Order: sequence, then structure tokens, then C-alpha cells
Amino acid sequence: MLQIQNSLTGRKEVFKPLEPGKVRMYVCGITVYDYCHLGHARMLIVFDVVRRHLEASGYDVTFIRNITDIDDKIIRRALANGEPMQALTERFIKAYQEDCAALGVRLGDREPRATEFVAQIVAMVQTLVDKGYAYAASNGDVYYAVAKFEPYGRLSGKRLADLRAGARIEVDEAKRDPLDFVLWKAAKPGEPAWESPWGPGRPGWHIECSAMSVDLLGPHFDIHGGGMDLKFPHHENEIAQTCAACDSPFVNVWMHNGFVRVDDEKMSKSLGNFFTVREVLEWVRDPEVVRYFMVNSQYRGPINYTPDSLTQADAALERLYTSLRGVPVTALQAPTKATERFVAAMDDDFNTPIAVSELQSLAREVNTAKAAGDLDRAAGLAAEMRVLGARIGLLGLEPEVFLRKQAAKQASDAGTAGSAETASAPLSLTDADIERLIDERAAARKAKDFKESDRIRDLLASNGVQLEDQPGGRTLWRRG
Repeated sequence: MLQIQNSLTGRKEVFKPLEPGKVRMYVCGITVYDYCHLGHARMLIVFDVVRRHLEASGYDVTFIRNITDIDDKIIRRALANGEPMQALTERFIKAYQEDCAALGVRLGDREPRATEFVAQIVAMVQTLVDKGYAYAASNGDVYYAVAKFEPYGRLSGKRLADLRAGARIEVDEAKRDPLDFVLWKAAKPGEPAWESPWGPGRPGWHIECSAMSVDLLGPHFDIHGGGMDLKFPHHENEIAQTCAACDSPFVNVWMHNGFVRVDDEKMSKSLGNFFTVREVLEWVRDPEVVRYFMVNSQYRGPINYTPDSLTQADAALERLYTSLRGVPVTALQAPTKATERFVAAMDDDFNTPIAVSELQSLAREVNTAKAAGDLDRAAGLAAEMRVLGARIGLLGLEPEVFLRKQAAKQASDAGTAGSAETASAPLSLTDADIERLIDERAAARKAKDFKESDRIRDLLASNGVQLEDQPGGRTLWRRG
């Protein structure tokens, strides 16, 4: 029996779809003005896993993930690049789709773009104006009157009085209340615009998802997901807009994935610890390593990326693939108790770390059967591993393909390092040399130079020196 932590109630609840056997699900996607980063990757993988488990559990899932292709950031970036907005968005939509394919993330059944739904957006804004929940301001913008919606704040737990105390109105703003948010923006010179009852303009960000989800899934559907950063104000505003416009409950279950942190700090460009998916994929032998890293943490909590986290994920995934090596491929026959425990973990609010531990246990059993010469049993257990792995997007490669990629990556790294230290011939390192390199690695980590940190670790490993990072920043080492 599937239970999901509902952000709206703050409780884990038994999942009951509105229509038996069917799930309608909407996930907030990306704004296409740049490449996807690690935070996007986590959102994409988390809800891909949710979708996979729902489908494996027998549900007919309709999965919608939107694309924001009109936005202030998009307009500014296109202007800075000196290119048409559509050229910019098309390029980054293509890049996003490529990143999804690399990470094993299926595209939505529909991936609506905001610019394709302007008519529906205008109609919803007009409904809100007609009902008294929105007003046209003197500057040509249309705002949602937050005070008109009594339940505002129920998703985020925020109170209007507290929000208003910390808010302010700029001198040139035409809002009636500092908490009111824009539904329709009046066009500025040179900006893309569409006709509306309030003059030429474009949609505000929050109204896009309300209009698209209602059009494609109806005014009341099962699951709405997104990153924790969207809980307020974006999802709070979606609730206010949609419930007021449609007189409906809107969404039964709200799900939010946690943040990605880098070395226990928030990932941001200003801190120099901001990584795109494409950058990270250059550092791993296969994108499944990134996926393993993501699913090895429970989706609701924060996940901490460190220079060594992908190395550890790679080693763990290698153990799974090594167990499958040399085992005949067969169809799943009679699953063991591991399947029962795996499904129970996934039914417990998609507890992927426990599910992954069941894959690891099965791998140990496969190795035991192989050592005993019982290839029939090994094949049966391996088939079970593959079936369960597919539910979270792992073990999709042939073992030899995955394992060969490591040798190729190591050869590539050695060939591109361009220094004597990374040459194929082993070095003769004294204890003092090792301590010096460990100090240099620590300095690189502190400076956020993760490529250099990884290079030093790989150098030591290639010379038979194993590192063990301890809490507090201390690093132990041993030879062999």
C-alpha cells in the first residue's frame, strides 16, 4: 500500500487516486535559458523514479512536465546574446532533452510550453478578474489579490501577517498589497507580447502552470511535484489561482524534493560551486553513476555532493555490475523476499536508499551462487536485480559495457592530464610525497577546485594509495 508524504498536510498518507488504476501527475519543469544543473537533475530523476514505481505498481500514469519558455531571465539572456528569444529557448530545450536522455529520464507524456498556452492563460486571468480575485493596475499589469484568498499560506505554513510585515512595495509599483503577484505583464518596448483584454503583454510565471495543468489534467488531479524551492511562492500561488478560478481542490498530493548542496554549502554560481549536468557527466564513466548517487538518498531531504561522492557511487554501482558479470541472462522466475522488501521500501514514500540496499544484498547473493558454481540460482537472482533496478532506473547496461567504460575513462584521464604525475607509469611515492599530495588535495577542495581534487585522488589511487575521508576534514590513507 503506497504512502506518500503530502506537503500540503505535512503527513504521510495512503495514496488513493481520484480514478481507480489511473494517476494524473504534473511536475514543474525548467526555465530554458541555460543548461540544466545538478538541482534540475535531482528533480528530473526523483520524479522519473516516482513515475516508474507507479507504473510498475500497475497504475496508468499520465505524466506532464512543463517548460517555461517565456520569462524575464530568458528575455535578458536573449538580449545579451543578441539572438531571437525562440532561438535561445529552442537550443536549451534540445539540450534539456539530451540531458534527460543521458540520465535515463523519460520525457513527459506532454511537455507543454508556456507560449503554446497563452490563450488558456488569458482566459484564466480573465476568470480571476471577473471573480474579484485579480485586478488590472494602473501600470497595465494584472495582479492577483492575495488577501481575497483566505487559505493562502496553507501549503508553506506561512501567515499573511508575517509575510506582509517583511514585504515592501517599490515606489513605481501599482500593487494594492505588497503580497499581490503578477498574472499578466504589460509589454515593454522590444519584448515579445501577445494581445489580451488588458493590452499587449505576456504571462506571469505562476499562472503558466495553473493554466497548463488544468487544461491537460483537469481542475482536480492526483499529484503535483517540484523542487523544495518552488513550495513558496510558486506552488502557493498556483493553489490560490487554480482554486479561485476553478472552485476545485486542485491537487490531492503535493510532493517536493530536497535541495542539492555542495560540500555542505548551497549550490550557487556566486560561490563557484555551481555544476551543470554536462560538466558532471564528464567526470563519470556513465550517467548511471549520477543516478545512483541521487537515488541513494531519500528524495525529501537535502543531498550533499562532494568531490568524492561520485567516486563512491561509481564503486557501489561497479559492485552491482560485477556481480552480474558472466551470469546468463534469463527471465524473472520466482522473486525472493528481496522483491517484497524492495517494493515495501518504495511504497514507503519512495524510500530509494532501502531499495538500493536490497539490490546490494541481491548482488552478494549472486556472488555467493557464482562462487558455488550454481549458475541457475545466480541467473535467477540476477534477473531479479535487473527487474528491480529498472524500477529506479539502474542496471540498464550490459555488465561488460559498464565495466569497460571505467578502463576507457581512466585511459582518457591519463591521456588528457598532460603531466608526468598522470602518466601510465607508476610513481615511487614516499610517505612525505603522499602527505604533500593529500594536503594539496585538501587545499583544492577548500578552493572548490574539484577537478584538481579528483585528479590528485586518482593519481594516488593509481599508485596504490587508498584515501578515507573522515568527519571534520581529516583524511586517512593506506597503501595497497
